[in-house]
Amino acid sequence: MEKVGARRLWSCALQQNLFHAEQTMGAHCCNHDHQSPPQPDPKYRRILWIALIINALMFVVEIIFSQRADSVSLLADSIDFLGDAANYGLSIWVLAMSVQTRAKASLVKAASMGIFGIAVLGHAIWNAVAGVVPDAQTMTLIGFLALVANVSVAILLYAYRNGDSNMRSVWLCTRNDALGNIAVIIAAIGVFGTGTAWPDLIVASIMASLALTAAWQVVKQARQELHQQT
Repeated sequence: MEKVGARRLWSCALQQNLFHAEQTMGAHCCNHDHQSPPQPDPKYRRILWIALIINALMFVVEIIFSQRADSVSLLADSIDFLGDAANYGLSIWVLAMSVQTRAKASLVKAASMGIFGIAVLGHAIWNAVAGVVPDAQTMTLIGFLALVANVSVAILLYAYRNGDSNMRSVWLCTRNDALGNIAVIIAAIGVFGTGTAWPDLIVASIMASLALTAAWQVVKQARQELHQQT
């Protein structure tokens, strides 16, 4: 009887070990084949919402005053604010998705930056031919307001500047905006001092070049991430 009982105990223990091993292997296989999506940082999501609202408001302000001042650099900055607001919204949408999805979203944002750069260059050429001289005082006031807005957003995003291509594209857009605002103020001083539109046109061309350069950087990183995933 004792031998029979010992055998039963040994058999039960063996079955439990086998069951435990099957459960462990099954869990491992599921985790390997279907990785759970990354959990986004709640703080980063809140920062993106703040940035989206600020950029949307500044787009409305700058698009109005760029027309009143006949300034290409202000117009370029206003379009950039609109593009950034859309990019922040896209970043929020894909934040919890896979690296591959975020990389594809980065390609869309890079395309928007590239289109913005080409459009601004075209408008600068048009104003150069037309000989329109912008209002330096309006450029200075709105440029300074935009600078305060973008520096505030840049400070919030600084800690996330070296993330994936999606995070990096957000940081590059914000950084370029702050540099662009400083350039607009310099252009306003140049317009006031020379009485010509050339400082405004030169700054607008620089801003367009920054957008094209940033777009290329984002495209390279996004393609690398897509290649690694495949």
